[in-house]
Amino acid sequence: MTLRSRITLLTLGLLASSLLAIGVLLYSLLSQSLYRNLRTELIGSTQQSLQILDKVGMIDFTASLPPSSLIQLDVAPSITELMITGDVIHDSAPALKPDPLVLPLEAYRELLKRGQIWTTVSLVHSGQQTEKLQVLAVSVPPSAATSYLVTFLLVAKPLGPITDLLAQFVRAYLLTSLAVLVMAGLLASRLVRRTMEPLEWVAERAERMSERPGRLPEPEGQDEVASLVRTLNRMLARLDEAWETQTRFLADASHELRTPVTAILGHINYLLRRTGVSEQQKESFEIIRRESERMKKLVDDLLDLSKSGSWKVELGPIHLQTLLGEIAEEFGQSFVGEDGSRITGNIELEVPVDLWALGDPDRLHQVFANLVTNAQKAHASEIQLIARDLPGGVVVQVKDNGEGISPEHLPNLFERFYRVDRARDRERGGTGLGLAIVRSIVEAHGGKIWAESEPGKGSIFSVSLKHAAAPSPQLA
Repeated sequence: MTLRSRITLLTLGLLASSLLAIGVLLYSLLSQSLYRNLRTELIGSTQQSLQILDKVGMIDFTASLPPSSLIQLDVAPSITELMITGDVIHDSAPALKPDPLVLPLEAYRELLKRGQIWTTVSLVHSGQQTEKLQVLAVSVPPSAATSYLVTFLLVAKPLGPITDLLAQFVRAYLLTSLAVLVMAGLLASRLVRRTMEPLEWVAERAERMSERPGRLPEPEGQDEVASLVRTLNRMLARLDEAWETQTRFLADASHELRTPVTAILGHINYLLRRTGVSEQQKESFEIIRRESERMKKLVDDLLDLSKSGSWKVELGPIHLQTLLGEIAEEFGQSFVGEDGSRITGNIELEVPVDLWALGDPDRLHQVFANLVTNAQKAHASEIQLIARDLPGGVVVQVKDNGEGISPEHLPNLFERFYRVDRARDRERGGTGLGLAIVRSIVEAHGGKIWAESEPGKGSIFSVSLKHAAAPSPQLA
């Protein structure tokens, strides 16, 4: 997931959480306010009803109430009968007839103890429709009753308007919140996109740069992105200076070392061919020649390495069967055994006839020649050069049955001066630069190289290259 998407989703998540918290708070406050007002109205109606009851008595009480009042007077002949059976006589206002409010037995018992209770009662209208009512029940003092010992006044109001209002609030708030989230998502996406565009522009320019560091074009302005680009350019300038110093040192050292090494090799070869030397002297001269040849190879690798940051490759279509066939013919007789003696080996080709890749033939010849030479130094007797045509490009593999490489060495295999077995590589004339140069050449072609190996089972080096179309035939 991109940084742009993460910022947008984080913003929407925070906004959604805030809207949810605000909605819960508003719903709670609105609900408390509505129920508080309802209770205030019920308390006022109860006090008014008690005043009417004191003035007119129970007989004329119902007639004195407003027609729309949800007020009911319950009486019981005795406390004992009420506590046992819960039976009461309902004298309701016209608005409640013929469906009186019926409280549970426990509610009447609680009324006898406390004198007043709040409860919610479901009122069934004609056996079908059910309506919930908020009820304030009050135990009427005996002076307000006539011949009954137990009298209760029930004042009720329906909860339907409150629940409907709360439901409308929830629906309206959800729709509003959804609209706000959609608008915020669009605005956040646009804002983040405009904010990230300069950074993406910097990343795009940096991606277009070659392996050698260069300057990024600096945008106008004094914002954070411009400051970042200027900082990067200062860092790249220091890297470029270090790069130049390293390249110049490698080139100068290589040129300075090549002349004395060449002179040493020339004199040693002359002494071995033209002068009579003893066996002990010959052995010493052979050691000097071998070490001089190793030094010459190291100097040549260093000279190539000094160019690896700016390989000049002339890309064109390469017929892989022809290129790999030349490699097989050139190194087909160069197999050596563990004792250094010549052994019989075989290089097999598995290359489609019509397969072409984009590359520099001389540089790619250097790549595959190095890989085949390494396989032969690993005492391989069978080497396969395999080329495959894949949807993403061309992959060329150098597969051998040599000694193999331990897994811990594979991640560092293409680093400069890295050698798997320093003592053995020294005997074979290795410098630890060959595979680093190979990787530089492959990357200059826009490809990749990787290795798979297991000790005792050989190695597979794979090189990915770009496709190329076969060149058009030239007419004479």
